[in-house]
Amino acid sequence: MSAAVAEPRTPGLHAATARRAQTANDRPTISFELFPPRNPDAAPRLWSTIRALESVHPDFVSVTYGASGKTRVTTRALVRRLLRETTLNPIAHLTCVGTSREEITTIVGEFLDEGLRSFLALRGDPPTDQSDWEAHPEGLQTAGELVELLRDIEAQRCLDSPSQAVRARVRPLSVAVAAFPRGNHATGGTRAQDVASLLAKQQAGADFAITQVFFDADDYLGIVAEAREAGVTIPIIPGIIPTTDPARLLRVQELTGVPVPKDLIDLLGSAGDELDRHRRGIRASVDLVNGVLDGGAPGVHLYTFNQHHAALDLLEGAHLDGGARTAPDLASWPQDTAPRPTPEGLRNT
Repeated sequence: MSAAVAEPRTPGLHAATARRAQTANDRPTISFELFPPRNPDAAPRLWSTIRALESVHPDFVSVTYGASGKTRVTTRALVRRLLRETTLNPIAHLTCVGTSREEITTIVGEFLDEGLRSFLALRGDPPTDQSDWEAHPEGLQTAGELVELLRDIEAQRCLDSPSQAVRARVRPLSVAVAAFPRGNHATGGTRAQDVASLLAKQQAGADFAITQVFFDADDYLGIVAEAREAGVTIPIIPGIIPTTDPARLLRVQELTGVPVPKDLIDLLGSAGDELDRHRRGIRASVDLVNGVLDGGAPGVHLYTFNQHHAALDLLEGAHLDGGARTAPDLASWPQDTAPRPTPEGLRNT
């Protein structure tokens, strides 16, 4: 395994924030979302990002899975390499779209045989050439049904093999699900409806939830309060995008239906240069992270778009990076050329 990549730091970047008193046991969790490289040329850049993210010892990284399993092979390959060549704990996204129950069972078996023990169970979005979501005739309708299937697959594997039963007790299967602070735009659902769905997913066997993007801490705190009132007890991790690129933010708005505050776009748009815009965006993101953590969030899940600079600057600004980073070298900082977010990485989380 190669050494972690040293990461430059932007001087004077961060808003003043008070360090929270933490021990090794109660520090907030940190995690990242990655997506499989779309072509071989993108792989080296992705692995540079992975090594940099690994340096801050995240609790897990999630790996997206395209609509109708279009990235099945590359997702599995990335998960396999993360398991074998890094210290990271991967969580594989899994969707119901365009796949029969039998096919999903096979896919899950493939992942489990690779040593994966964590999934993010999603209903998923329809393929780009299909406007409406339709279940496979022999497939699943909801993420809750997918959670149940994952639990059934694991139970059957343990019944079939005493050795597997022992391993499952040592490393229990973990199943995460999605939550939508402003309601699920893809289904037209309200926040109250999503809370009901979240409760159903918990009853099906979900262990924790990760939210879709949001830009106001009150959106996250609101769904948590409503979920607790409804009987949801599983942890709900806020999903946050570093707000440094106004074009990307507007694309996220288009994909998710989550509106980007006009004052945030104006703040970034009035920056004097790219570095100033980055500073402003990180400060806004740090404020958001502090808002949810001060409100009781167990940690943060960052949508990285396969980049590490903004994500690690955000963690440093919120004092969540463990002091893992080194002195700045801005001349070596690569330009932001990552691809724009795709539906599988945002809408169906």
